[in-house]
Amino acid sequence: MASTVRKKSASKAVDSPFKNFTPYKPKKNEPYMSEGQIEHFRNILNKWRQELMEEVDRTVHHMRDEAANFPDPADRATQEEEFSIELRTRDRERKLIKKIDQTIDRLDQDDFGYCDTCGVEIGLRRLEARPTATQCIDCKSLDEIKERQLHG
Repeated sequence: MASTVRKKSASKAVDSPFKNFTPYKPKKNEPYMSEGQIEHFRNILNKWRQELMEEVDRTVHHMRDEAANFPDPADRATQEEEFSIELRTRDRERKLIKKIDQTIDRLDQDDFGYCDTCGVEIGLRRLEARPTATQCIDCKSLDEIKERQLHG
């Protein structure tokens, strides 16, 4: 059982959008959000966006190729449910692509890497874990606590 869990978590890591990702190693006395760092995040975001777009294309081709008019209602319902789940996943990915595009725009405007709420540095490791982050970990944690208090 434990080996199955390890295998699943290992395969999940392989499916991560950052599978060929190398953490950025800042040079001594390198300023935060230097050209090298900006280029590093631009590459991560562009690669992530490209992978999501390829997945959208695969879904379109899959749905077109696999669409069939099954005579059995159960088979038809199974296929419709499968397509529905795929479409919901693609809708989430579409929203993520939009957020990636907004983040790339922030990179272009030199408005990337700083918390929208308090203005402090978000941090390289947090941005590598979540390149679309717009808040430092402290402000994000406070927002989540407020959200839980409001919506129970």
